[in-house]
Amino acid sequence: MKTTHKLVLGAAMAAACITAHAQGVQTNGSMVVVPATGELTVPNDQANVTLQVEEQDKDKTVAASRVNQKMKQGIELLRRQDPQAVLKSYGYYTYAVYAEPQAITPQVPRAPAKARPVVGWRVGQYLELTTQNLSALPKTVSAAQSLLNLNGLQFGLSSAAGKKLDAALFDATYKNLEERIGFIAGSMRRSTNDAVLETLDFEGSGNYANAERPMPKTAMMMRSDMAAAEAPSVAEPSFEPGESTVSMRLVGKVRFK
Repeated sequence: MKTTHKLVLGAAMAAACITAHAQGVQTNGSMVVVPATGELTVPNDQANVTLQVEEQDKDKTVAASRVNQKMKQGIELLRRQDPQAVLKSYGYYTYAVYAEPQAITPQVPRAPAKARPVVGWRVGQYLELTTQNLSALPKTVSAAQSLLNLNGLQFGLSSAAGKKLDAALFDATYKNLEERIGFIAGSMRRSTNDAVLETLDFEGSGNYANAERPMPKTAMMMRSDMAAAEAPSVAEPSFEPGESTVSMRLVGKVRFK
């Protein structure tokens, strides 16, 4: 019994010492760096469509003429389908097509190496369409596929939508910072009234002299290799614009009185 009493008494004294030590830690003037994040998930309101036309012919000028004609017709068609869309053509290319190398068999000896002859030409061009008219997008793409190839599709947020989210995103990020400061103050057995926010860094990198908010990641990529049909019309494709998550980082420097 005496041994048991001694053990219990020793444990109690150790706990008391630890508690006294913890209560004795001075936090006056402490500087705490607090990271915070804010996120918002919103529906995408913009589509970037990549279209392509490519022709191949033995005569380079014939292939180029067909490409030029199809691209002109495609641009006119898209402007009729979606007058508000922004169009941008780019990536005009011309490649030679060479004859296939001769197969080597025991009956056919290896011929001396020589340049393969040009047997044709591949000519093509890309066109980018940016639109916020997502309800008409399937019809627009279907009409374009009668002349052009659908090469890629990307949904995201327009600049106007991003600006509208700024206030809500700042609010969500700052709220997260306040919550974390409250957690830290509780752990230090201090009141949040003793916390003084000295610096706010919306870049979250520690570069307090030149703090800027990073651009939100909003893009959601969907690739496609659909070939343009030769028929006058193509069945309308189905698209789901989905959502984008915009985020903001914030670092606050808090000093406790």
